[in-house]
Amino acid sequence: MIVLVLVTGSNIQRVQAQNFDINLLKQINPAYPVSKLWNTISSTAEPIAGCIPIGMIAWSLITENHSLEMKSYEAAGSLILTAAVTEGLKVAINRQRPYVTYPNLIHPDTYETDGSFPSAHTSLAFATATNLLLETKKWYIALPAYGWALSVGYSRMYLGQHYPTDILAGAITGTASAWLTHWVNKKYCSGKTKTVKTKI
Repeated sequence: MIVLVLVTGSNIQRVQAQNFDINLLKQINPAYPVSKLWNTISSTAEPIAGCIPIGMIAWSLITENHSLEMKSYEAAGSLILTAAVTEGLKVAINRQRPYVTYPNLIHPDTYETDGSFPSAHTSLAFATATNLLLETKKWYIALPAYGWALSVGYSRMYLGQHYPTDILAGAITGTASAWLTHWVNKKYCSGKTKTVKTKI
């Protein structure tokens, strides 16, 4: 009896969560997502995320700035971790895109075949924003970066590609990956760099 109650309660909670997800998405996703603004913002996620560490590496080599070089490797590492975790979750959870589950309610700009949970665009955007916060520690850089990341997340819902919970999971994945990479770098790499400098 207890097991039956627990299973029933779990199913009700899952249905309620799904209802909240789709109801909120319906309010964001228009019947005809024609706004070029959100399509453009969505398309910036991968190029910006990739160009920042590449630019950092290039500038560090030109200026022979070893500290910036280490930061660029950290930024690149966090993106690799973010992408790996995101794709792993997509395969493991295999959640269908909202327009597949609700074809009469959600209107996508394009049709994609991979899993919906979590949003890869959002995870990359938030990993990039968190990297900039951790490496620069400047609010006037971090604030626009997070504004951009939030815009990417919203654009994915506007375009009908993801549920709100996909966006939330992507934001958490990207942020956590950046913080974890930063912690590992500080704990295991920064100390070695300092030791080498001391010996020299």
